[in-house]
Amino acid sequence: MMQANGDDPQRARRGLRQIQASIHSRSLLARKRVSKISKNDVKGFFIRNVFVIFTVAAVIFGIILGFALRPSKMSYRDVKFFSFPGELLMRMLQMLVLPLLVSSLITGMAALDSSASGKMGMRAVIYYTSTTVIAVFVGIVMVLVIHPGKGSKDEFTTLQKIDSVSPADAFLDLIRNMFPPNLVEACTKQFKTQYVKRVIQINVTFNESVFLLNGSQVMTREEMIPVPGAVNGVNALGLVVFSMCFGLIIGKMGEEGQPLRDLFDCLNEAIMRLVAIIMWYAPIGILFLIAGKIVEMDDISSMGGQLGMYTITVICGLLIHAIVVLPTLYFVVTRKNPFIFILGLLQALVTALGTSSSSATLPITFKCLEENNKIDKRVTRFVLPVGATINMDGTALYEALAAIFIAQVNNFDLNFGQILTIRDRLRTVTNVLGDSIGAGIVEHLSRHELAQDPEEAHLAAAEEVDKKPYRLICQENLNERPIIDSETKM
Repeated sequence: MMQANGDDPQRARRGLRQIQASIHSRSLLARKRVSKISKNDVKGFFIRNVFVIFTVAAVIFGIILGFALRPSKMSYRDVKFFSFPGELLMRMLQMLVLPLLVSSLITGMAALDSSASGKMGMRAVIYYTSTTVIAVFVGIVMVLVIHPGKGSKDEFTTLQKIDSVSPADAFLDLIRNMFPPNLVEACTKQFKTQYVKRVIQINVTFNESVFLLNGSQVMTREEMIPVPGAVNGVNALGLVVFSMCFGLIIGKMGEEGQPLRDLFDCLNEAIMRLVAIIMWYAPIGILFLIAGKIVEMDDISSMGGQLGMYTITVICGLLIHAIVVLPTLYFVVTRKNPFIFILGLLQALVTALGTSSSSATLPITFKCLEENNKIDKRVTRFVLPVGATINMDGTALYEALAAIFIAQVNNFDLNFGQILTIRDRLRTVTNVLGDSIGAGIVEHLSRHELAQDPEEAHLAAAEEVDKKPYRLICQENLNERPIIDSETKM
C-alpha cells in the first residue's frame, strides 16, 4: 500500500516532465519557424494581403478622423462635401452590381446541368431558410431576455407614421416582381402596390323612401383602394429569376448556345477586372464614408434609456449570429475552421461595414471568395446573387427584434433611422457573412455534383495528363498498341 502511494508522486513527476518536454519542443519548433522567416516572407505576406491591410487601416483612420471632426459642428453641406470620395466609391460599386449579377448568374447556371443546379438550389434554399429562422429566433430571445422596451414611453419624441400595407398585396407584389414585363424597366424600378383614397356615395333608403341625412339624401364613405405603382430601385428579384432561367436554357442548347455563354463569360471577366481596379480606390472611399457618417451621427448621449438598451440588444444579437451561429453551422457541415474562411472574407466584411450595402459589396465578395477562399465559380455565381437578393439574416434578426420592442413600448411607431447609423452597418456585415458562408457550405455539399460535371471532368483529366511524367505516357501508349504477329506481318 505504501509502495503504491510512493509511486503516485513519481508518476506525477514523470507526467510533469513530459508536459515540460512537450512545451519545450513546441517552443523550439516555434523558434525555428520564426527564425526561418525572412524579409521576403514578410514582404510576400504584405503583398498578398495589401488590400485587406489598407481597408482595415482605412476603417481605423476613418473612425479617428470622424470623432476628431465632431466638435467642429460641420454643416450638412460641409458633411456632404467631405463625404464625396465615399459617395464616388458607392457609385462605382453600384454601377457594377447590375451587369455582375446578370452575367454571373447566367454563366453559373449555364455551366451546371439541370440536376446539379436543382440540388444546389435546394441546398441554398434550405440554408437561407434555416439561417433566417435562426436569426429571427436569436432576435426574439435577445429582446425577451434583455427586455429593452421597459421604461417610460415619454422618452420617444420622434414619431413616424407608417402606412399600413395589406399582407396579401405585399405577397402579390413579391410574385409580380419575379416576372417583370419590361427587363429594361426592371433595371431601375420595382413594382409596388400603392393606395389611394376613394369616396363612395351611398343612398340610404328604408321602406322605399330615402332618408334625409344632414339635409342630403346621399351618405359618403371613404375607403383605400390598391392601385399599381412603382418605386425607384433595381428589381433584383426579377433579374435573378430571368437570369437563372436564361442560363439554364443556354446550358441545354449545347453548341448552339456556346456563343452566348462565351459572351456572358467575357462580360463577367471584364467586370471582375474592373472590380480589381476599384479595389485600389476602396480604402479611400471607405475612410471618408465612415468618417462622414460619424460626423453626421446624432449625439449618442442624448439617446434615451430604452433606445440605448434597444441598440445594445440589436448589436448583441447580430454579434451572436455572426460570431457564434454562422461559424458553428459552417464547422458542423464542412468540418473546417470557420475563422480561416472568415479571414479570407475580411475585406468584403470591412467594405460592407463602410458602404452599408450588401449589393454594393457584392463585387468585393465575389473576388474574396473566388481568390482567397478558392470557392468554385459555379457556386459563387449562383449563391451570391440569389443570397444578396433574398437572404438577409441581419435584417430578419433586426426586424423580429424591432417588432417585439415596439410592442413593448405600447405599439409606438418609432423612427430609428436617425438614431445610430452603425446599427445598419452591422446588419449589412451579417448579411454578407451569411451569404459567403452559405457559398462555402453549398460548395461542400455539392462537391460530388461539381466533380461529375462533364466539362470539369474533361479539364481534370487533361490536368492529370499534364502532371504525368513523359516516360509513363509513352509506356501507356506502348501498352495500348495492338500486338502484331510475326506470321501475319510476313
